[in-house]
Amino acid sequence: MVETAATHRVFNQSPIYGGVNLFDADPLINSATAGFPDAVRHDLYEVGGSWGTHEMRDLARLANRHEPDLQRFDARGNRLDQVTYHPAYHALLRRSIASGLHASAWDTGDTEAGLRHRARGARLYMTAQTECGHICPMTMTNAALATLRHAPELFPVWAPRVLSRTYDRSFRPPDEKRGVTLGMAMTEKQGGTDVRANTTRAERSSDGLYNITGHKWFVSAPMSDAFLVLAQARGGLTCFLMPRILPDGTVNAIRLERLKDKLGNRSNASAEVEFAGARAWRVGDEGRGIPTIIDMVTLTRLDCATASAGLMRAGFAEAVHHARHRAVFGRALVDQPLMLRVLSDMALDLAAALALSMRLCEAFDMAPDRPAEAAYARLMTPAVKYLVCKTAPAFLAEAMECLGGNGYVEDGPLPRLYREAPVNAIWEGSGNVMALDVLRAIRRDDQTLDMVLGTIADELGPGSKAAVGVLSAAAQVATEDEGSARILTEQLALTAAAGVLRRDFPPAFADAFIETRLGRPWRATYGMIDGRFDSRALIDYVAPDIA
Repeated sequence: MVETAATHRVFNQSPIYGGVNLFDADPLINSATAGFPDAVRHDLYEVGGSWGTHEMRDLARLANRHEPDLQRFDARGNRLDQVTYHPAYHALLRRSIASGLHASAWDTGDTEAGLRHRARGARLYMTAQTECGHICPMTMTNAALATLRHAPELFPVWAPRVLSRTYDRSFRPPDEKRGVTLGMAMTEKQGGTDVRANTTRAERSSDGLYNITGHKWFVSAPMSDAFLVLAQARGGLTCFLMPRILPDGTVNAIRLERLKDKLGNRSNASAEVEFAGARAWRVGDEGRGIPTIIDMVTLTRLDCATASAGLMRAGFAEAVHHARHRAVFGRALVDQPLMLRVLSDMALDLAAALALSMRLCEAFDMAPDRPAEAAYARLMTPAVKYLVCKTAPAFLAEAMECLGGNGYVEDGPLPRLYREAPVNAIWEGSGNVMALDVLRAIRRDDQTLDMVLGTIADELGPGSKAAVGVLSAAAQVATEDEGSARILTEQLALTAAAGVLRRDFPPAFADAFIETRLGRPWRATYGMIDGRFDSRALIDYVAPDIA
């Protein structure tokens, strides 16, 4: 029989990855949550089972294939300023809100007491492996509550609406909805990161509200029920809460001008907006806009790092799965010496990314009662975001290369993961901003660096003196030479990662990480791990063969 295109048999192709429990199949997240109560671990198991299904992966594909659409006017010319989304996007949001991804850090129940940030971080890590676009409103809603605490008259009104586990997509006044989400609107065309350059104006009205006129260059999730906005009041840059619909049912004067054509996720809309006298409540004192909103910014930075770790995990799982099922030159791809070294080297960065993210969540959990943990949260938030978010794009590019041409086509998830990765290094402060924030934390309080170095030394254990000495010297140089702040930031995060790996994971991870990341000059590619380390054991631990 002559073989034709119709009868051609496909062979030596890896099966489609998916249908796995993202918690149960990941020893790293299991180790990071080993001490959690059984009820919390069971919930994480359920979350991992849901987000690992083929159904959820297909919802992610659909939500990104069918982009949001801006409807500025209705058929009669009336302003609408609404964004419509594919049903798959709403399904993703419904699942995440039901699991508390939008606000579980603020719950008051006893189940997750003392580990709310860590439990939520584990959920975020698994959710990000499947779809990141819808995480944007989840992150902003969770973080916004930190800023609303500065408005005692607003927090008790809005917090119960946010804490609801019901997703309500309707365009109605907030007090008529079963649940709400919150966004943020900070940057403008002329300023970007330099929000002090904002020109949007806020004038106080006789009823105590403010009328805000101006623009915002990036407003993600523009269908949120309210936004935290920075504008110039008489007393200086000030933070405001601006609802989409006012309490009397009037649609607020928020004009959606266009949606951004973004590099990364397509499921979540980002808009340019004009405020034509939009009404808003003040949050915090006039002139204190940056200190008021900084708590929100800090929590979004934590999510940037954690979501990046999730993206890395998703890419690594795809790469290892393919390598185990693909034969090249007469044997499995994973058995080829060079591929073995590449994957094991990647496993180290993945372990470090998760370890750092969960360790930072731990610091947020413990900060209220432990000054050393509060110092860790202050100093390490920008450092962890810097390292993890900058590692992810190169990591995912390597994962794509492991699959070859299959990794480059849009039929699979890797192109979407790769396009998604850079935004986390940009959102809420690029690399230079993170390095400067590390310097500010050191300069603001002489004890902060000492306490963090003490924590890192304790976690590294014997032999930590040299590493801590290097960090002390780098900090001294950076305080005198601002241009070297990136060197300090990267070295600080790498050394902290080594400490957490030593504390929380099998010894082989810390040994190999220290040797390849701290004991050698900078290197630009993966596969530099040498034969002294058991590459197969590292790969199999991070991604067990469950086929």
